[in-house]
Formats: sequence, C-alpha cells, structure tokens
Amino acid sequence: MSAPAAPPLGVVIVSFNTAALLDACLRSVRDALAGLGWLEAADVVVVDNASADDSVAFVQRHHGWVRLIERPRNEGFTAANNVVLRPWADGSVATPRAVLLLNPDAALTPGALPTMLDALRDDATAAVVGPLLRYPDGRFQHAAFRYPGLLQTALDLWPIPRLMDTPLNGRYPRRRYERGQPFPVDAVLGACMLVRGDALRTVGPLDDGYVMYSEELDWCRRFRSAGWRVLCAPQAVVLHHGGASSGQFRATSFIHLWRSRLRYFDKHLWRPHAALVRMVARTGFRWQDAADRRAVRSGAMSLATSTERRAARAAVFAVDAP
Repeated sequence: MSAPAAPPLGVVIVSFNTAALLDACLRSVRDALAGLGWLEAADVVVVDNASADDSVAFVQRHHGWVRLIERPRNEGFTAANNVVLRPWADGSVATPRAVLLLNPDAALTPGALPTMLDALRDDATAAVVGPLLRYPDGRFQHAAFRYPGLLQTALDLWPIPRLMDTPLNGRYPRRRYERGQPFPVDAVLGACMLVRGDALRTVGPLDDGYVMYSEELDWCRRFRSAGWRVLCAPQAVVLHHGGASSGQFRATSFIHLWRSRLRYFDKHLWRPHAALVRMVARTGFRWQDAADRRAVRSGAMSLATSTERRAARAAVFAVDAP
C-alpha cells in the first residue's frame, strides 16, 4: 500500500481566546487556498490553546473545513505549534511541501500566499519566506529583523526614539521593502512565515524551550546555520493586529518575553557575550524599578502597578537557566 501523498501546503494557526480575529484569519486562508485550487488538498490546522472564549465552538460551527486540535491546557505558543510541526518534521506523517505558520490576528491579502510560494520556489536555497506586514489601518509594520544582541537589548531598556527604527535596533531599511523584490534577512516575524517542507525535515520543529517569543528567531537562525536562506517577500502583504493573544496577560507576557530572549542569547551567543547581555538586562531592570518608584512618589503611577511591574522583572531571573 503506497504512502499517502504529501499535501501541497500545511497551515498551522495557534489560537488563544481570539475567536473574533480568528474568523477573518481563516476566511483569508480559505480564499487563498480556493484561488490555488488547494482547498481540499491542503492540511489546515487550528490548535486551540485551552481558550476560555467560544473559539472552539466558533471554529466547529463556521469553519468545519479545518482540522481542529483542542489542547487541555495552555502550555505555550511553541508547544502548541509543535503538536503539528513535530510529526511533519520527523516524517511520522506526510510532510507538506510547504508549511505556513500564521497567527490568528493575521490575515492574508489577495495574492500574498502565491507570492510567498513563488519566492520559495524560485530560490532553492530558501527555507523561510516572510511577507510585508501592515497594521489593519495600512501602517507599515516591520516584518524582518537582524539577529539581536547587546545594542538592541540596551535600546529596549533605554529607548532612544531616533534610533528605534534603524539598523542599530535590528530593523531593515524601509527602502528594502519598497523595492518589492525578495531580499535575504536574518529572521522574519513569526506572525506569518512560510517554511519549506524539506528544510523542516532537516532542521526540525520549533525549540520547545521557548514558551512564547523568540522561537521564530531561534528557528530562522537554525535554518541559516544549516545552510538555508531566509527571505522577506514584500510584494506579499499580510495584515497583522499584533499582540492579540500575548497581550491578554501583560505581566506573564513580559516574563516570557525576557526569559525567551535570555534563552536565545545563552543558546546562540559566545558565553561572555551572553553574560554581558544578562548583566545589561539586570541593570536595566533595576533602573526601571527606580523609575517606577519615582513615578509612584509623583503620583504618575499607582503602587499596585509598580508592584506588579517589579514582580514581573524579578520573575525573569527567578529561574535563571538557559
């Protein structure tokens, strides 16, 4: 008996309390697949991360064409993606020719998916292709980044407005996007990324050590270390709200963000460099604690807010391990 044919595309969408946005996301995927003639051939999976809203019922009621996986508890964005990615990566089920990771607060615009597929097809060395991201009101949103290090960490802790949208903060110049041609980057934002199936088989799924944040940065670096390229295809436009799931618990999100960053630095930077970044982060947190105390004394911040923020910063280093 022959093995089942590999689907032309696998799509993974991890949802957590995002029913309102998930509908637009899935409609955009359905329209894109219908345009390619892949509506029945593609494997579209929604992984619900133990949502407390009606996400599951909504998908069952309105999007019965997708494969729905219900997680009994929320163990993080990365683990939820890997429920689908790992069997594709290890070959225990047929690996799609390409895999699209899409956030539930993102929506493909007409032509975006075929444009990314063309970029992947035209460059045999490309493992990952990302689109141009825009906010729903049309504003530009950075979709690709250079590998972070000491300077980007310092700018995040002590922002200098005129430097935030520059290469010094890991941003690619907007003129690169405006040229409209695919260009090589260090990493693309995980809100939307198209991955070659063969590359997934070679490099493996996301690193489960990241609960959320930096997992796509780590993945792109692993692809590049294995000899693949990562591209941004700016003619493919995807609308992205940003932070719809992660923003629901701000303190928890802050903790996961910084723990993930430190894990990334420990994993990929020279050890003394990673230690220096950690020292900068600790110094920055102490500076922010002092700024919060001054804000409380001046009446600009409530004591409860200051306490929550200090506790979150302390929790980042409470489990200080790579």
